[in-house]
Amino acid sequence: MPEDLAAPPSPLPQPGLRETKKQETRQLISDHATRLFIAQGFERTTIAEIAHAARVAKKTVTNYFPRKEDLALDRQGAFTASLAAAVRDRAAGESALAALRRAFAEAATAAEPVAGFSPPAFSRMVAGSPTLSSRVRDLHDLREAALAQELARATGADEGDLAPRTAAALLGAVHRVLFQYVQQLTLAGRGRAEITAAALAEADAAFTMLEPSLGGYAVA
Repeated sequence: MPEDLAAPPSPLPQPGLRETKKQETRQLISDHATRLFIAQGFERTTIAEIAHAARVAKKTVTNYFPRKEDLALDRQGAFTASLAAAVRDRAAGESALAALRRAFAEAATAAEPVAGFSPPAFSRMVAGSPTLSSRVRDLHDLREAALAQELARATGADEGDLAPRTAAALLGAVHRVLFQYVQQLTLAGRGRAEITAAALAEADAAFTMLEPSLGGYAVA
């Protein structure tokens, strides 16, 4: 059938009213929690205060966010999956290192949270909370573990093979250090354009250091 006569693609199914309402409620709770955390500090803010501000029951808050940290760091799933996703979706002929190098450059250029970008007030809130700082370190560990699993799958490594874990540790460390660097510059009051330029330059140097050992690893 000629392309201009083909039927238009079916529209993607839209979420129902109930699902839309749940998403709105979740976002409402998250927004109020973030506002209170920034104003009062994470440790000093209670679930009861968040529930009161959002005009929902305490149980509603915990149903959406089982842990208090989840209220502040509500993009954990996307963060921990990001490196593995970059490797999984790499182009033909592209190595894991090249894919991750490109993914960071794209995230930094777009000033995305996955690369460490966040408003200064939010960065100060996280840095000032031992609980959240510890949770961010845990998320980096989880992201590295997910990357190791994807590298093992991509290379067909046997169970117990340390090569994927070693590669993930090296590649994950670069992303961890760059994330921390972006946060450091944010807390120092640097502008977003300056932070992006500095992060891209440091990323180029860091990934280049790994080229001799990982440049040909896990090529699609």
